[in-house]
Amino acid sequence: MLTIDRDAAARFGIQPQVIDDTLYDAIGQRQVTQYFTQVNTYKLIMEVTPSQQGDLAVLNKLFVKSNTGQVVPLSTFVKVDSTRVAPLSISHQMQFPAVTLSFNLAQGVALGQAVDAVNNAMREIGTPVSLQSSFQGTAQAFQSSLASQPYLIAAAIITVYIILGILYESYILPLTILSTIPSAGVGAILMLMIFHYDLSVIAIIGVILLIGIVKKNGIMMVDFAINAERRDGETPFNAIRQACLLRFRPIIMTTMAALLSGLPLMLGHGSGSELRRPLGYAMVGGLALSQILTLYTTPVIYLYMERLQRLISPRRARTMPSLADKMGGAAAD
Repeated sequence: MLTIDRDAAARFGIQPQVIDDTLYDAIGQRQVTQYFTQVNTYKLIMEVTPSQQGDLAVLNKLFVKSNTGQVVPLSTFVKVDSTRVAPLSISHQMQFPAVTLSFNLAQGVALGQAVDAVNNAMREIGTPVSLQSSFQGTAQAFQSSLASQPYLIAAAIITVYIILGILYESYILPLTILSTIPSAGVGAILMLMIFHYDLSVIAIIGVILLIGIVKKNGIMMVDFAINAERRDGETPFNAIRQACLLRFRPIIMTTMAALLSGLPLMLGHGSGSELRRPLGYAMVGGLALSQILTLYTTPVIYLYMERLQRLISPRRARTMPSLADKMGGAAAD
């Protein structure tokens, strides 16, 4: 804190404006003149050397000329006290004193990593219980979006389950189709980890897209198997076996079409590519792993779910004869 003894300055015949001008000339970077050459323009700045600007002893080296022509050291009527420094203003948030700390992201560092680093630093320094912290701005929006993403994923899965349950008139068979979703999520996360990408909001959007893309593999096989059971009277084993053989080519074609469409997002460069790459990596990784696993796991899960459905509702299995049985009975009549 800098204080000026106006009475002492008045005794020497020095005005306060002269003191302000002297301090500004020393540490205020006053431009005194400007030189022009044929090539460049040079500005002449008057100030003390940078090494002396942070030293309080510089006041003993500055002098002010009074009206009588006497040269007086500036420290005669200017005092600096560094022990009683108080803030000019105190910010409040929700009627409590608040301090705002800002940070920027380094090259190649995601916002989620920065948030984790800040939280780890607070735990390491041992902040008191009375100190409450919260993120604002972009970091707050990032945390809010991550908090709501699990509910969005759960709502998407529940919606798909309800639609499939209405379509197949069953509570069990939709679980066979939904069993393809976990492998897609694992593949997306592994792909992001391998290429060192954070599970950002854009990557989570890619996971939500996989829910609608990957389940078509199970729909192709399960729908064909159900029709084979009800129309041709096939056993569940033969029905799902035929579905795997006959639907293999359409499943591969549709999966490769979706996977190849994600490659430009994953390998693209240029403006805005850093925003699209996590989406591409999530799509390609999820589709690749789910394609490898679901061709083997979906038939097994279908057989177990078929047994569970017959165990839960055996009467329903007996009261729903196949189309082949109906045609056979009509021919006998």
